[in-house]
Amino acid sequence: MLDLSTLAHDLDAVRRPVEAARGLPSALYTDPDALVLERARIFHAGWTCIGFCKDVPAPGDARPVDLLGAPLLLLRDHAGAVQVFENVCRHRGMILVEEARNFGGVIRCPYHSWCYSLDGALRATPHVGGPGINRSEALDPAQTGLTPVRSAVWMDMVFVNISGDAPDFADWIAPLAARWADFADRPLHAGQGSSFTLEVGCNWKLAVENYCESYHLPWVHPGLNAYSRLEDHYHIEAPGAFSGQGTEVYAPRLHDTLAFPDFEGLPARWDRAAEYVSLYPNVMLGVHRDHVFAIRLDPVAVDRTVEHVEIWYTTEAAATGAELAELRALNAAQWKGVFVEDIGVVEGMQRGRHAPHFDGGRFSPVMDSPTHLFHAWVAERLA
Repeated sequence: MLDLSTLAHDLDAVRRPVEAARGLPSALYTDPDALVLERARIFHAGWTCIGFCKDVPAPGDARPVDLLGAPLLLLRDHAGAVQVFENVCRHRGMILVEEARNFGGVIRCPYHSWCYSLDGALRATPHVGGPGINRSEALDPAQTGLTPVRSAVWMDMVFVNISGDAPDFADWIAPLAARWADFADRPLHAGQGSSFTLEVGCNWKLAVENYCESYHLPWVHPGLNAYSRLEDHYHIEAPGAFSGQGTEVYAPRLHDTLAFPDFEGLPARWDRAAEYVSLYPNVMLGVHRDHVFAIRLDPVAVDRTVEHVEIWYTTEAAATGAELAELRALNAAQWKGVFVEDIGVVEGMQRGRHAPHFDGGRFSPVMDSPTHLFHAWVAERLA
């Protein structure tokens, strides 16, 4: 069982300046009770990404999502808006949707056939007042629709705040939206054949902190480091919001003659720059002049994480056209190769967290400050 008094003492050490700080204590990576605590204080208390708009492309599309035990329903209504509800019938709490599918008009509960429209309104309650009586004065349909979950969309990502009391989404996302104003309001086109998942035997936090830093590039990503060297990278630090790193030499050569079209009108700095940040808690993002990617982390257990990877392009032709199909495949394969290279180190750190005397580790003040910012953010929420 997680010792909260010991945890509080350990978290004080995490929140020191990077030169003197310790890393997060091992119990937060190995004890199932830690994930229960994080569920309440991080994933349900703040804004968390649960999916992508591309997951429900057409009106009537619905997809069930489990966020650490909270059953949610991601759907697109008849007006084309993406909404999130609790995935339970208001009658007896039955799960409404078990698998992703399209609902032409209504969502029907498989238990007693109560029906809901795509805006969540209760539409039918068969036999609720007895056989053949489909209404009851005791039941007000206006007060018995699906329970909405506070949600917002940014760069095709769907975020929810289950507790309902996080800061306004626009205020929360503002620091990153300002930094990436060149990309944030553009239409993004989901790449055909550009989605994949990776199952990783590590705690979700290890995936985030590894992504925050470029320190490991020469040894873990020698191919990437061959053209984007460690010395070509810089830190990105927004305390309490996100951290990561960028490169000043983005210029991959995937094909001799083909290239993706760039976003129109980008400032000259993006001719060679690319940036990679961890948006706390569970999204790892990359922006480039010709494509964007996101990795959504699903913390399914204290020592197991599923990474959902999506890649978007600048135009529909680039995203789905036959002419660039080979290039899309090469791009997806390149990024998948990079992300797979990280699996060994994050799983190695997960095993290392069982060392009886490991105290959370120390940071390089020069190379690890983006990771320390993430640790301090977690510590602040759990303290």
